[in-house]
Amino acid sequence: MSADVANGLLQSIAPSSLTATVIGAFLGLVVGMIPGLTISMGIIVVLPLTFVLDPNVSIALLLGLYVAGMTGGSFSAILLNIPGTPSAAATAIDGYQLARGGEAGRALGLAIASSFAGGMVSFLCLYFVAPSLAELALSFTAADLFCLVLFGLTLICSFASRSLIKGLLAAAAGLAIATVGQDFVMGTQRFTFGEPALLSGIHFLTALIGLFAIPQLVDNLRSDAPGAAPARAAASVRSLLPRLGDLIQIRVPLMIGSLTGAFLGVLPGAGGPIAAFLSYDYAKKLSPSPERFGKGAIGGVSAPEAANNAVAGGALVPMMTLGIPGDPVTAILIGALLVHGLAPGPLLFLENGAFAYGVIFSFLWANVFNLLIALLAIRFLVGLLRAPKFILMPMIGLLCVIGSYALRNSLFDVYVMFAFGLIGLAMRWLKVPVIPLLLALVLGPQFEEHLRVALTGSQGDIGVFFATPFSLLFLCLSAVSLGWSLWAAGRQASLSREAAGRPAE
Repeated sequence: MSADVANGLLQSIAPSSLTATVIGAFLGLVVGMIPGLTISMGIIVVLPLTFVLDPNVSIALLLGLYVAGMTGGSFSAILLNIPGTPSAAATAIDGYQLARGGEAGRALGLAIASSFAGGMVSFLCLYFVAPSLAELALSFTAADLFCLVLFGLTLICSFASRSLIKGLLAAAAGLAIATVGQDFVMGTQRFTFGEPALLSGIHFLTALIGLFAIPQLVDNLRSDAPGAAPARAAASVRSLLPRLGDLIQIRVPLMIGSLTGAFLGVLPGAGGPIAAFLSYDYAKKLSPSPERFGKGAIGGVSAPEAANNAVAGGALVPMMTLGIPGDPVTAILIGALLVHGLAPGPLLFLENGAFAYGVIFSFLWANVFNLLIALLAIRFLVGLLRAPKFILMPMIGLLCVIGSYALRNSLFDVYVMFAFGLIGLAMRWLKVPVIPLLLALVLGPQFEEHLRVALTGSQGDIGVFFATPFSLLFLCLSAVSLGWSLWAAGRQASLSREAAGRPAE
């Protein structure tokens, strides 16, 4: 062990650093579970407090909030079917079904354990292979990133397997909504209808809150039928601990989510939602019982949860080794380091090696305390399940309004949130899948940006998308994903027809 590594470890286990990590982890769980209160917002609120703290304590506090915020988003997703973070939208698909079936504790325990596993894998990635992974991501061109986003868009077919036409229509609507705002190349207005608030486009989180929260609130308020609300079963810390059989069963989804999240986290702009949905999709495809996904499959909880926490460690790789933010949170972390006179980049390891390794080990402790605090505090949060609906639902609605307003301090975003709530209600009643619309909203801006940059650089030559091994790899994976999804949809339809034509025994 080198002197820098040893000193970094000692700095990370100092009482002040560990205390800051614990406080950050608790704040992250709270911020993450409240819809609309993003991790970025939580860090921005805390950031001024760190200016007077030691750099090691400051980064420990912020990393604790960052890591735990990823996990906290799954709590409201599982308990209330309202994702606290964009990445948790994938967790809600099966996590809420488990909660409705009386297995809220099991789902939460699996989510917490999977988050810890994903975080540990990304820690190992950060510690051992950070420089090489960062150089690989830096070599990606705009065409490569376009092919990667195209690969993400092929997941729409998988989430629209029940009705491909409805799913594609929802995705087309999402891509159209993503074009609202100011053209980032020409600077012209698009579909703003003279409304200045639309110049910056539709905020993804505003749409997310409306699409998920409003329909769920309406369903819970208008119906007292069994299954209309999550299961109201108490869960102790012991019941949250995953069973050995569950851990064995989720080993493949855990590996898929952890490796996918760590790799995509290194790619600037890829983000947690892509990693979460990509992991969910391939966990479903590689599962021996894919028909369980969407109905309460534990692999559908573990894969996206492992992925979104693995993204956190992956995003630190380009930040620390190249000074390039992997996501909005690491962009804020770069600002925090600059305030303390520490410039992220290759020289960080040469000039402040002890601090650099202290950051890496603080990320390790953030994952450890995230696990411990989540297991200890979740029994109080599960108490939400016993709260009367006439108290709980208005509180959630108020938090959704506050969260939508606080995103950009705009009352217009609250109106947009309610508009998407009506859209979500219509889609639910018409049985149109919401996930394709959600994926299109997430990937649409990146899809357009990388496409136009690549074509501008090649002067309109589409051969640029076949010019590098990375582009060809992602295009081949897109074709495989699309073909696999269509084959699975056709096979499911065939089995349904056979079951309908089979005489009752």
